[in-house]
Amino acid sequence: QVQLVESGGGLVRPGGSLRLSCAASGFIFRTQVMSWLRQVPGEGLTWVSTINRDGDSTYYRDSVKGRFTISRDNAKNTLYLQMNNLKPEDTAVYYCGIDRVGTGRGQGTQVTVSS
Repeated sequence: QVQLVESGGGLVRPGGSLRLSCAASGFIFRTQVMSWLRQVPGEGLTWVSTINRDGDSTYYRDSVKGRFTISRDNAKNTLYLQMNNLKPEDTAVYYCGIDRVGTGRGQGTQVTVSS
């Protein structure tokens, strides 16, 4: 079955960087559009970024454009999210998932941006 395991979160100061990874198994990774989403406790799931199957088209929500970069390595069945210039409002649990709505997302990884 679909398994997605996110990692790479942590505590970082404003302006800092983190790189999230998502290890995929149980499906043919290279055939799927993949996304990152995030959730603040008490709020709904929010779409962050999407990448197409080949990795040559990427999409971002306005608040992370120019700061976040989504990428994938189809040979390693892994999705990435490079996050630079992090802000306190980026604090959330980050999930990777299939397609834009994040089907099959894993347990998530906590990102906390605080001084």
